[in-house]
Amino acid sequence: MKETKDVLRVVGIIFLVLVLVIFGIPLLFHLLGFTFWIVGILVWLAVKLLYAAVVVAIIYLIIVGIRAVLR
Repeated sequence: MKETKDVLRVVGIIFLVLVLVIFGIPLLFHLLGFTFWIVGILVWLAVKLLYAAVVVAIIYLIIVGIRAVLR
């Protein structure tokens, strides 16, 4: 039962962080006077970072596959 409470506490903290990120950061940008193009730039950078991570992961899998075949 104690493990369930710990898991629910962690899930609750993660949920609160997600709510803060979804609602708090745009509100903070608005209060600081930033326009929404900054949010667009951040989203664009996040997408490019994910794209780069996928490319690196695919290259890694190809290299590991080639190494496994050569053994």
